[in-house]
Amino acid sequence: MKEAIAGLEPALLWEHFYQLSQIPRCSKHEEKARAYVIEVAQRNNLEYRTDSAGNVVVKKPATPGMENRPTVVLQSHLDMVCEKNKDTEHDFSRDPIRLKREGDWLTAEGTTLGADNGIGVAAALAVLESTSLKHGPLECLFTIDEETGLTGATMLDPNLLEGRMLLNLDSEEDGAIYIGCAGGRDTELLLALDTETAPAGMKAVRIRVGGLQGGHSGLNIHEGRGNAIKLLARFLWKQAPQLNLRVASIDGGSKHNAIPRECDAVVYLPSDQMDKLKAAAEAYSRIFKNEYRLIDPGVFLEVAETGFEAPSDVLTPELQKRTVNLLFALPHGVIAMSHAVPGLVETSTNLAVVHTEGSAIRIVTSQRSSVQSELDEIVDQVCATGELAMAEIQQGNGYPAWQPNPDSPLLKRAEKVYQDLFGTAPEVKAIHAGLECGIIGDKFPGMDMISFGPTISGAHSPDEKVQISTVEKFWKFLTTLLAEIA
Repeated sequence: MKEAIAGLEPALLWEHFYQLSQIPRCSKHEEKARAYVIEVAQRNNLEYRTDSAGNVVVKKPATPGMENRPTVVLQSHLDMVCEKNKDTEHDFSRDPIRLKREGDWLTAEGTTLGADNGIGVAAALAVLESTSLKHGPLECLFTIDEETGLTGATMLDPNLLEGRMLLNLDSEEDGAIYIGCAGGRDTELLLALDTETAPAGMKAVRIRVGGLQGGHSGLNIHEGRGNAIKLLARFLWKQAPQLNLRVASIDGGSKHNAIPRECDAVVYLPSDQMDKLKAAAEAYSRIFKNEYRLIDPGVFLEVAETGFEAPSDVLTPELQKRTVNLLFALPHGVIAMSHAVPGLVETSTNLAVVHTEGSAIRIVTSQRSSVQSELDEIVDQVCATGELAMAEIQQGNGYPAWQPNPDSPLLKRAEKVYQDLFGTAPEVKAIHAGLECGIIGDKFPGMDMISFGPTISGAHSPDEKVQISTVEKFWKFLTTLLAEIA
């Protein structure tokens, strides 16, 4: 809804952000967003190139007289995490994001906003289209599929860039300049589906855990937010043997890099156990509300007798036990804090997804660490837990950490510009999340990099919002830094 951005500055940036919000761009489906970038390049007579992965680079000549200055790369990613509340009607393959303004915040109606990384893309497009900025030669790199595997950066053609100074526009904290990030790897566990007909005389019900914030599995993992899969597994581990529950399906979470907000299990139980199940659900709902009262006060556990489709088969007792034990035992959360950077999570793991689908129960986990040996260890721990449940284990290749360089010339210049603009020093930090800088740095030796952005809250969840006032500040810093470099 365009009225949500009416009167906001910088107008050109917000106009591009609005146009992006009208374009479907879930991870792996960025073709229309890429076409929009190319359209902007063409109407401004700017050179652009694409590679086989689908990344695109748009080049903008220097302001007259600044042609011999260093080439600066502005980097952002075209895709967004597509998450919605269960009661929200929205088709991410065709529906625009419905923007709404709430005071100093811009958010969306029941879905992710796409400020991650739409604000960075919009800023780069505004730089390309602006006629009033001073800068040296620019290369604006727009990558694809960052959110589900950093695919664009991994497959980036090394011949696509000439610049060796990169501004990554994908951070989410005003006043911070990032110079390092964690590496990561996904680990999937598959349990072969083995079922039998639901016992006669049993009643099907749905048990649901919901009302949680969820959030980014790197940025929010240290906050101790509730994990819906872990909470439901905790309930089932205790109650299934006591109430003779037979699990038919269990489904929760949707993205490897999001803390799961909801999880459902369809179970069968003897009719005479229904009152005991409801009483147990009410008791656990109170327990969860007490435990998470300060971070996830909306958490609930409920039982529904209608409004769902019940499978006719249930898991065999042996598979049910292995599944519930595995979900209950898998580690989740912060594993280690950094001794080098106070307050920084060094190693973590996220129990992200469980789905009963096809011929298997599929469990997706995601591990992160800024220390490679610790990343290897937590991945091995997840694998060992999976092996105890006789799960098939599949792993991605992962992505490298971005090792901080506190002596970076680009950082020193950025710190001075920030101090001169705002009268205070920026925080120089590393982030417990995957930025494309680690991969790009490997591909382009000698690339001097920093990352910054406005304040974005609730990324990867329908609570995502961007603080409007920090966007204008982010733009001022970006454009002043480009002028200073030139």
